[in-house]
Amino acid sequence: MKTDSKEINSYTRELSITVPWEELKDDFEKSVRQFNKRVKIPGFRPGKAPRKVVLAQYLPNIEANFVEDAFHKAYIKALDELDLSPVNQATIKALDFHYESDLTFTAQFEVEPDITLPALKKNSLKVTRTRYQSDEEDVQSAIEEIRYARAEVHPVEDGSKEGHFILGDLQELDASGVPVIGRKLEKRYLKVGDGIFKGDNLKKLEGLKPGDISRVEIPDEAGNPIPFELTVIRVEEQVLPDVDDDFVKQVDPRYDSVDAWRASVKERIDKNYEQRAIEQYERALSDALIEKINPEYAPSMVDAYLDHLIEDAKKTNNGEPLDESKIREAYRSTAERNLKWYLIRSAIIEQEGLEVTRDEVQTKVKEIVEASPAEQRKQIEKYYKKPSNRHRIEDDLMEEKVLILKYVEQFTKVKEVIVKTDDLRKMSQEEHDHEH
Repeated sequence: MKTDSKEINSYTRELSITVPWEELKDDFEKSVRQFNKRVKIPGFRPGKAPRKVVLAQYLPNIEANFVEDAFHKAYIKALDELDLSPVNQATIKALDFHYESDLTFTAQFEVEPDITLPALKKNSLKVTRTRYQSDEEDVQSAIEEIRYARAEVHPVEDGSKEGHFILGDLQELDASGVPVIGRKLEKRYLKVGDGIFKGDNLKKLEGLKPGDISRVEIPDEAGNPIPFELTVIRVEEQVLPDVDDDFVKQVDPRYDSVDAWRASVKERIDKNYEQRAIEQYERALSDALIEKINPEYAPSMVDAYLDHLIEDAKKTNNGEPLDESKIREAYRSTAERNLKWYLIRSAIIEQEGLEVTRDEVQTKVKEIVEASPAEQRKQIEKYYKKPSNRHRIEDDLMEEKVLILKYVEQFTKVKEVIVKTDDLRKMSQEEHDHEH
């Protein structure tokens, strides 16, 4: 077999393959015998018709059946000989074969392009690393979330007030006040004075009791107010527990005082922000290298990435229809970015000979288990016995080696920036005010 390989671009290859008849004829004769067993020729038992008779009547059919397997076999052999791994299905062109003639065809496909890493010098890359400073408001917000999670729900009989919850049915009305058939939302919770139930809606919700009816306005997707009739089923209030030593013992038995527990909450918040900062820093490092190299990638790799994303979305969408074109449009830039980093990372791993050992994975698992609450440790240990879950740790450790321990950081000038969480809250509130 003769194979000529042509490089169309960094990710497209074209193979021109010729298989001589001498290499084909044994397999072709097998095809003739198999075909003979399947067809009925008048005057002959199945499989007993003379070869010449079979060829005379069915040669085009035999050739068509044979060539399908023959070209596939030759294609796989050529890939193996050239050590090529396509990332998409090949386009087969100029396929030609006739009895006692050579088989010829061309196969065009895409591969992962080879990435040449640039010769980086110190400070070739520039990134910002954030250090977050939390405050007492972060601690108090976290404690309030825990209080709300452990709140008791009490019925309200003397009329709703701001902060109460109303369970009721919402019936959409048309412009004349007539109920719209099929537009009823049953047993929905509304929080008086929260979100869209402020302003005029707040006034309409205050003082309501079970069985009362009120009219409110709820904006549609375009922001247009739509009238709804609310029928109150019941009114409830959340009674929050006091933060005292007894409450602390219920929440976390490791602590016996409010001060010690608050300190642990602060420590957990700081660790969360530290992890957030690490993730942002690692992302900044990889983005800087992507911008520096900007590698080419095979378009079919992006399509495969998006196909996988859509399949995952279908599994979690409970059979509801998806607008696949919108998903592809929304995530294409993310797919392109991630594929560029995948190619660069693979090149770094190969060049630097990086690997993650089983001991390193086990050490990391042990750290995760020991940092977890005692009552969850057995469950976490069981979780990481599954190979696919351990593989995620292995991948995270490799990312750390590529970015920080072995390669990228040594060429990077890092600018430290302190961000106070109070500033984050102000920015978030400004964005919320702007949206509304």
